[in-house]
Amino acid sequence: MVAFNAGSAIGFTWEITGLVWLAGLVFTKRTVRSQPSGTRLFHIALGALGFALLGGHWFRQGWLGMRFVAPLHAFTVAGLVFTVAGCAFAIWARLTLGSNWSGRVTVKEGHELITWGPYGLTRHPIYTGLMTAVVGTALAGGEWRCVVAIVVILLALMVKMGQEEKLMLQTFPLAYPEYRQRVKALIPGIF
Repeated sequence: MVAFNAGSAIGFTWEITGLVWLAGLVFTKRTVRSQPSGTRLFHIALGALGFALLGGHWFRQGWLGMRFVAPLHAFTVAGLVFTVAGCAFAIWARLTLGSNWSGRVTVKEGHELITWGPYGLTRHPIYTGLMTAVVGTALAGGEWRCVVAIVVILLALMVKMGQEEKLMLQTFPLAYPEYRQRVKALIPGIF
């Protein structure tokens, strides 16, 4: 019963995060430039595969469905805590970014370089939060498909992050290099 409740709470956490993203679409500025369609489709496909591995039932066959951790209450609770904390951090970052945000890599009209709040901790705090939540969900799930999901989702975010870095360097040629030297990409003080 505890695993079911934690699983429901994890699902609810992801649903709330998705609703915040959908609601934010209404308040974005007009796009001036965006990433090439090919890289966008590539990272979307990788992300979709990763989240299907993480939360879907299609990959629970064979070795992907085998457990990498015992189904212990402590792992489930830790997974729930990481998922909630990661989604909360991503939401904070999304709200801080405000109307500069876009689902695709873009430069908005009147785009601002945001360097405060969660952006003072990492350059890509939405991805930091999402990866923390993905690791938490994987820990609670405890199956090898979840480990593969972590790798695939991280790869998708790294592809998107590379596009964002390139666009920010072009848009803020003086401020962004200094910001890059001062603030790490995903893990504060490390990477």
